[in-house]
Amino acid sequence: MDGNGRWAKQRFLPRIAGHRRGVENVRSTVRACVEKGVEHLTLFAFSSENWRRPADEVSLLMQLFSVALEHEVAKLHEAGIRFRAIGDLSRFDAGLRQLIVNAEKLTAGNHSLTLTVAVNYGGRWDIMQAVNRMIAANPGKTYSETDLPQYLSMAYAPEPDLFIRTGGEQRISNFLLWQLAYTEMYFTDTLWPDFDSAAFDHAISSFQSRERRFGRTSEQVKLADAELREPLAQDR
Repeated sequence: MDGNGRWAKQRFLPRIAGHRRGVENVRSTVRACVEKGVEHLTLFAFSSENWRRPADEVSLLMQLFSVALEHEVAKLHEAGIRFRAIGDLSRFDAGLRQLIVNAEKLTAGNHSLTLTVAVNYGGRWDIMQAVNRMIAANPGKTYSETDLPQYLSMAYAPEPDLFIRTGGEQRISNFLLWQLAYTEMYFTDTLWPDFDSAAFDHAISSFQSRERRFGRTSEQVKLADAELREPLAQDR
C-alpha cells in the first residue's frame, strides 16, 4: 500500500494525514474483496525496514495501528472477517501486541475473508524463522522445498494469485519472497489513498486476462482447461 506520504505531500498535508487516508481506503478495499468473493487479502502495512523512517512518523504509525484495531475489529467480526497479523511482533509494545492477540482470538472462527496485515514483516526474516523452526522440529533431516511452507508465517493461506503494488514502484520490497514465486504482478502509478474500486477492478481484469502456465506450455494449459470443462458440460 504505497504512496500515502506522497499523497499527503501533494496536498500540503503532514504525512500522517496520508496514512489516515490510507486506513480509510483499507475499509473500502476489504468491502470490495468480500463482494467479489476474494478469500484472502494480505496488506503490507509496515516492513521491517520501515523502522528507518523518522521516529515521530513511526510512533504515529504505531498509534494509528492501535486505534484501527480498537475501532475496526468489532466491525470485521460482524462482517464474518478473520483477522491475522504476521511479522516479528516482539518489537511492539505490550498494549499493541495484546490488541493483535485479542483481534485474532475474536475473529478466529470467521470465514468470509481472511484479512492478514503484515507488520514488522520481511520476506527474508520469514524464510529464516521458518528454516530455524523446521530444523528445530526435525533435527538431522535432509530437507526439500516442500518441507518449508508449513513453517512460514502464512502457512494457513494459499500462495497469492495476484500481487498489487500502488505508488509507481516496480519491486516487491521484501514481501512474501517465498510465496510470490508464481504470483501475477500488477504495478500501478496510482497512490494508495486514490486506489478506488475502479482501480481495483482494473487490477482484477488484468489478472483475469493472463494465462497462468506454472511451467507448462500454452497448449498444455488449454488441454487441461478443456478436460476440466468437459465433465462440467456433461453434468449440465
